[in-house]
Amino acid sequence: MEEKIIDGKFISQTIKDELRDRVNKLKEEGKEVSLAVILVGNDSASQVYVRNKKKACEYVGIRSLSYELPEETSEEELLKLIDDLNEREDCQGILVQLPLPKHIDSEKVLLRIDPKKDVDGFHPVSVGNLSIGNPGFVSCTPAGIIELLKRSGVELDGANAVIVGRSNIVGKPMAMLLLRENCTVTIAHSHTRNLSEVTSRADILIAAIGKPKFFKAKDVKENAVVIDVGMDRDENGKLCGDVDYEDMLPKVSKITPVPGGVGPMTIAMLMKNCVDAVDLF
Repeated sequence: MEEKIIDGKFISQTIKDELRDRVNKLKEEGKEVSLAVILVGNDSASQVYVRNKKKACEYVGIRSLSYELPEETSEEELLKLIDDLNEREDCQGILVQLPLPKHIDSEKVLLRIDPKKDVDGFHPVSVGNLSIGNPGFVSCTPAGIIELLKRSGVELDGANAVIVGRSNIVGKPMAMLLLRENCTVTIAHSHTRNLSEVTSRADILIAAIGKPKFFKAKDVKENAVVIDVGMDRDENGKLCGDVDYEDMLPKVSKITPVPGGVGPMTIAMLMKNCVDAVDLF
């Protein structure tokens, strides 16, 4: 059963170790990698995410520039800080932790980040580069999923991949990346008819809809590979994904658990984007 479970913790640790070696080599060449992390307000989940990002930076050897701003920070002040960081040569990446307080326009803020420092991969220029196959930053969760699949020995070339979810952060970039790997890609969503029929044709199913334990064994074919992007709570308040893991496990060839599957990969790929920034531009 063990070989069925894709261990995101182990794979993300391997990637961080590889990055640590790269960062050490860069330091020997006199190059330092720095990431600016901006947190506005006191959202407790955001504080945890920021703490985890800083911890990962420390491990890999990336210098972390931390900006923890009060809730009442004005949009103008935040944009000014981003302008300053865009200009700084000692800062390769800028990350603004979402959600922002209601009085700040998130879109305006994200657009202000120089695409050369957009390590989250959310800027329209980054998305455009991905869609036409140019080098650039890729949204961290989809990039992490590709690494999970490749490092678990999943054959991507010619595979029939079904993504359920069409968000700008996961669904759409995921489709582009799978096309790049020569998969045949279907994007399904809340308006898809006969969803179970569509998912049961998938060699690789990527579930990203935010509905706890929505997908069951009946929704996939024998020996499918299932990647669960969901971070939900079940009826007992326990963390779970969009996939009914226990029900699905006997039928699939590989599956990611929640927690410990896709989650750890997102931060590992953020670190990779920061290190890539040194050579990318």
